[in-house]
Amino acid sequence: MLLHKTSEIFQNINSKLERIIPITTPVAVALGFLFPGIFIYLRPFVIFLFGIMTFSGALKLRAKELGTAVKNPIPVIIFFISAHIIMPVIAKLSASIVFNDENLITGFVLVFASPTAVSGFFWVLIFKGDKALGLAIILLDTMLAPIVVPGTLSILLGQTITMDMTSIALSLFLMVVLPTILGVGTNEISKGKVPSAICPFLDPVSKICLMLVIAANASPVAPNIRLNDPLSWLTAAICIGLIIFGFVMIYLLDLLFKVRKDKRISLILLGGLRNNSASMTIAVTFFTNAAVSLPVIMSLIFQQTIAAIAGKLITRKQS
Repeated sequence: MLLHKTSEIFQNINSKLERIIPITTPVAVALGFLFPGIFIYLRPFVIFLFGIMTFSGALKLRAKELGTAVKNPIPVIIFFISAHIIMPVIAKLSASIVFNDENLITGFVLVFASPTAVSGFFWVLIFKGDKALGLAIILLDTMLAPIVVPGTLSILLGQTITMDMTSIALSLFLMVVLPTILGVGTNEISKGKVPSAICPFLDPVSKICLMLVIAANASPVAPNIRLNDPLSWLTAAICIGLIIFGFVMIYLLDLLFKVRKDKRISLILLGGLRNNSASMTIAVTFFTNAAVSLPVIMSLIFQQTIAAIAGKLITRKQS
């Protein structure tokens, strides 16, 4: 009885945390900026904290979801064309036109080269999208991240920025791929028993881990980013424009291929979202110039709110 009541308490906490995700992400950035001397000490544990987040999300995934997606691969193909071909190129071109700073351009490419956000499944559930497609996209994109992200950076940036591709790939493997394999494997082997037992407790913990990761990653770049600098506001404006364009782009591709309603919701939401916590970790860990982190921070602040608005517009249009 005590365990059941405790589980209900944690589930209520998780529900409340989920509802305020558009607020918690910018709050976490603010905490990192205001108290860098505190959150900087969490930097050595970022990969571990991120792994907890990924593992928590992966516990809800089933390998058979991939099979469901393969039967109709068009939505998955649309996702990869939009998220990993069109948007990184558009981000590179847009940033190159507006800015004459290779590090800022790198930051924009990094944002839109990163995999879809695991937290995107939360929005899929809220707006009643296709869960199987959502899970399949998250799983595939996460597993391919160690190849896709370094590959995209290398192709679009060439030798203009020195990057340790092997270390970036290894970091992504430890943060997203390994925890995903462990989570999905645990779900499959236990036939859902382990997730049903621990997810009520682990889910709110993962939301707190997300805030800690964001604050920890924001802390080392805080002294170098000045909000009274017009460059910061211009970066924010371009970032907001690109995020909105990402949702619009995949929506237009979706209309072209006439994807089913519930699949459309999952496709647009996950196609527009990016795993900014992962890209922020990469920016802080592998790039010494703070300008690389600036577009990632701006994306962190605005992305979830834009996703919530996009979800409401899609569902309203289809109702």
